[in-house]
Amino acid sequence: MLGFGSFHTARRTLAGYEVMAMVRKGQLWKIDGRDMRAQATVIAELFQVAA
Repeated sequence: MLGFGSFHTARRTLAGYEVMAMVRKGQLWKIDGRDMRAQATVIAELFQVAA
């Protein structure tokens, strides 16, 4: 395994994992854990990507 390469990369990757876990568990305010469209919108806004 090559690792993360830097502390900055590791920190951002782990933060992403935590956000995804919170979304999947439905722990975000006003977003149900089964509402895929709302989850995709939040992820696109957080990570500034097209959903």
